[in-house]
Amino acid sequence: MFKRILVPIDLADTALAKKAIDTAATLAHTYDGTVRLLHVISLTPVVLAEYVPADFDDQQRSDAEAALAEVAATSGIESSRLSTAVRQGGIYHEIIEEVTAIGADLIVMSSHRPAMRSYFLGSNAGHVVRYAPCSVLVVRNTA
Repeated sequence: MFKRILVPIDLADTALAKKAIDTAATLAHTYDGTVRLLHVISLTPVVLAEYVPADFDDQQRSDAEAALAEVAATSGIESSRLSTAVRQGGIYHEIIEEVTAIGADLIVMSSHRPAMRSYFLGSNAGHVVRYAPCSVLVVRNTA
């Protein structure tokens, strides 16, 4: 049923992603599918561009790739079923782009307990749920 599963991860809070990774691993094993871990790096604001080193974006990507590789290594998912990707841009836009690029049929993502501001502004998870071209499973973290 679910052959290609995408798991967006915020590397600033990898503990939050644990439930989503575990859920994706179980689904991939059950349906003989694969899991892609994705991290999205925010764009450097133009007003800050002159204050950061010239290779800032490259270094940020390199650091993210190394951190994502570490998350992958400790995920418990066999390497033949697992891949990683780092993209740069708007979070939910890049998640949707990755879905299209890999032909994902499920997104499994973690979400914090909603704060009052997210009821009005919407969260990245909310945008993904509304605009994804595939099914989305939001794994709630209540802590």
